[in-house]
Amino acid sequence: MPPLERNLKLTIAYDGTGYHGWQIQPNLPTVQAKINQAATVITGEAVSVIGAGRTDTGVHATGQVANFVTDSQMSITTVQKALNANLPPDIAILDVEEVSADFHARFSAIRRRYKYTILNRFPCPFRRHTAFFVPKPICLQKSQAICNALLGQRNFVSFQKTGSNRPRPVCHIFDASLQKENDVIIFRIEADAFLRGMVRTIVGTILAVHHLPDPAGEIQRIIAAQDRSTAGTSVPAKGLTLTAVEYPSQP
Repeated sequence: MPPLERNLKLTIAYDGTGYHGWQIQPNLPTVQAKINQAATVITGEAVSVIGAGRTDTGVHATGQVANFVTDSQMSITTVQKALNANLPPDIAILDVEEVSADFHARFSAIRRRYKYTILNRFPCPFRRHTAFFVPKPICLQKSQAICNALLGQRNFVSFQKTGSNRPRPVCHIFDASLQKENDVIIFRIEADAFLRGMVRTIVGTILAVHHLPDPAGEIQRIIAAQDRSTAGTSVPAKGLTLTAVEYPSQP
């Protein structure tokens, strides 16, 4: 009797500094390629993992999710240990779970969460790969007003990276906020989906308009324009982290 096929869900953290994003690209190091290689080694099968989010070059993750199908009957504990033993130190498998055959890391997801980290006083050599340094003061009150104006289901094409061809650039933003602790400002955002480059452009736009008399009104005008040229400059990838992906079975 042939072995039963299993669908394994991975929760993954990685430092994206040395990678050209998640998705496989010819002759370039990517996170997906590294995990494919490790999974192929430990299962003896040609494995192709499916990721929940195609993070760009230099973007990090503490809660990326992926899945792959295998005939291997190794315990999930052994799979986790074996994958980590075959991965470089800047990628870690935080959890392995056996899930139903219809689970798809990307298409089954209902919400995704990102954070963007800003240093807002002095640069720090220990955060040079994980935060964007902004020396000028940022008004949290006005910035939060912008965040509130982003909430809801809208066409966010004004924040989409130029050249993207998503046919329906509509997303529902459930939550957006800024919090400051000492010299660090964290922007957090949660939505059902994100356009390519969307979070980094939103942050760049907040930095560009938060000092205006009516920044919330300005962000509404940018959304209504549906024109990328009306939004701010995209901030560097190094400050962005995919923190969580939510699925229907989760509370």
